[in-house]
Amino acid sequence: MIELMTDLPDNVVGFTASGEVSGDDYEDVLIPAMEEKLEEYDKIRALYYFSDEFEEFEGDALWDDARVGMKHLTDFEKIAVVCDRKWIRRSIKAFGWLMPGEVKLYNNSELDEAKAWVSE
Repeated sequence: MIELMTDLPDNVVGFTASGEVSGDDYEDVLIPAMEEKLEEYDKIRALYYFSDEFEEFEGDALWDDARVGMKHLTDFEKIAVVCDRKWIRRSIKAFGWLMPGEVKLYNNSELDEAKAWVSE
């Protein structure tokens, strides 16, 4: 499941992933929230928080994630990823440099620091 964070500045879109993340989560929550922010701002900031309850992505969610990333590649000013899952952290370290904006990786215990960085 993906839930929208509500305690962030207006130019920041934040998401909490928990349990199984599906393509429907992208279609119903993530994509509309990003599109709405991009109607107001040329560039946005994003925070992705993979909670301790996060289990996995379903196949269609991985496809939607790649599709959204490619479509909005240059639309991000900053991206903070908060996660303790090793495979996700490795992926961010391996591919985060491809993003034109700044990408920073945080541990779950550093969620407040991530929110502060992406908001400043």
